[in-house]
Amino acid sequence: MKKGHRVAPEVKEQILGRIKNDGLSIEQAAKEHGVTGRAIYHWMGMGAQGAPTYGEVSKLRKENAGLKQLVGEITLKLSEAQKKK
Repeated sequence: MKKGHRVAPEVKEQILGRIKNDGLSIEQAAKEHGVTGRAIYHWMGMGAQGAPTYGEVSKLRKENAGLKQLVGEITLKLSEAQKKK
């Protein structure tokens, strides 16, 4: 995208929505939509005060997925250990 070119608000919302809901990385979204990562971070920072930013939500979703995987692995190991007794 050319420098100084404005992105329509609905396109910004689409990009931010994909990052928030689909877990798309900022770098990947920037590449796919022809904008800079810096622009996306700026849009995310302009979000409502008091509400989590898109970046925070994305980070928490990834952390949550990792924790769920760990809980699943631990549960499986405990189940196997109880079966051996």
